Formats: sequence, structure tokens, C-alpha cells
Amino acid sequence: MPFRVEDTFRSALESADRPLAGMWVCSGSPLVAELCAGSGLDWLLVDAEHSPNGLESILAQLQAIHGYPVHTLVRPPVNDTVLIKQYLDLGVQNLLVPMVNSVAEAEAAVAATRYPPHGVRGVGSALARAARWNRVPDYLTRASETVSVTVQIESTAAVEAVEDILKVDGVDAIFVGPSDLAASMGLLGQQEHPEVRAAVEHCLTAAKAAGKPAGVNAFAPATARAYLDAGAAFILIGADVALLARGSEALAAEYVLPSDGETPASY
Repeated sequence: MPFRVEDTFRSALESADRPLAGMWVCSGSPLVAELCAGSGLDWLLVDAEHSPNGLESILAQLQAIHGYPVHTLVRPPVNDTVLIKQYLDLGVQNLLVPMVNSVAEAEAAVAATRYPPHGVRGVGSALARAARWNRVPDYLTRASETVSVTVQIESTAAVEAVEDILKVDGVDAIFVGPSDLAASMGLLGQQEHPEVRAAVEHCLTAAKAAGKPAGVNAFAPATARAYLDAGAAFILIGADVALLARGSEALAAEYVLPSDGETPASY
């Protein structure tokens, strides 16, 4: 019985008539991932760089999300050929590769997703969920069609090289990370600083000129709207763990007796 794989995030961006809105999935929980998958958002980012995700939990989340009308990107902890091979074999189709600071690093990320002679991906399709254990017809010759590569621009070096990074064949999109970008500019924790926002908008403009989509992380609604107005094609606007943290804090503020002994308004 032949199987097919899902359309890529690249295809979704190409066919979209509006910016695509997504959220971080950082808990490591398949149940939370499935809950987010049914939210109505366009895409999810399962994170393994700053979250407790390994191969097994990523696989479980891919399985939990599968079947919902949402695109899933996965961010590995590092731009590493071996890790990317393992992620692809798990069935990850859309990669967001962090800390890509140069053309050479962008080329390495793309090469890790291609079989020889176009890249360095190891061949193990008979053992891999990606090929549905060789149930996907012609997987080896069509594998690159089933994968999208987004590279993360999050340093001053990357911003300076962004025009050249965008020219790399196989880089389907860029994603700007204002937090690490601010830190690299000596503005740790100041994602809203005018210089940081100017650098983000420079990347958005460069991507538009190159004919490739650019995304950005922006939790503040006003900032998100500004980046969308500046040309962002996709955006991350929240995170599962942040929503739970702020929501639980709001409950505590409403119902837990303050240390000064005053009665909360809800009592």
C-alpha cells in the first residue's frame, strides 16, 4: 500500500494569501502538542533548543499532531548533520535551524537534508518513519521535495550576511529571533529596542527583495502587528508554557490570599 507525506511548510507559505500565525510547543508533552494542534493556528514550532525534547518526545508529538490541519516545524538544538539526519528519519519535514550566522552554515544545514550527491544525509529509509519504512514511493529520489529548511537569523553576523544567506539554494525561508539578536547587539533582554527592531526589519526587507518568506518571533501584539506590516510572512505569537505560566499566575492573583492578609477581590 503506497503512502504519501504531508505538504511542506514551504508549500504552505507559497500558497498562503495572508501571514501564517503559529506558536511554540515547548512542554515536551504530546498531549499539550495535540491540544495546540487543534487550536486553529497555522503552524507549531516544537522546540528542542531550549526545551526538554529528545528524539522520543519529538516522535510522540509528531504522532499526536498528525491529522490536525496544522504545519509542524521542529527546531534542533544545533545545526548538526547527525541530529538533522535523525530528525528527518523520525519524519520531521520542516526544520527551523538555529544560529545560522553565515553562508557556509546555511549551506551545511541544507546539505544535511539532501542525499548524495546533493548533500550528506545518511541513507536509512528502510528503517525510517520519514519514508514510512519504504512505503513512500520513490522516497530516496524525492526526499528533498518532502523537506523545508528555514534558517534562524539571530546575531549581528547573521544580519550582516542575510542577503547572501537568502541566496543559498535550499534555504526556503529565514526566521528572525529578536532575543538572541538583541543579546548579540549588547542589548540583552531588550527585544523592543529601536536598534533591534531596525535589524529585524532590515531582514524582512532583504527577504522580500530576495523573493523568500521571512518570519519573526513577537509575543507583544503591537510588535507582532508592526512586523506583519513590515512584511513578515509568518510569525510566532505565543508559547504553550508561557500561556500556562501566565494563566496560572492570574488564577493565583485572583484567588490566593495575599501575604498582607487582605482578601482577594473574588472572595
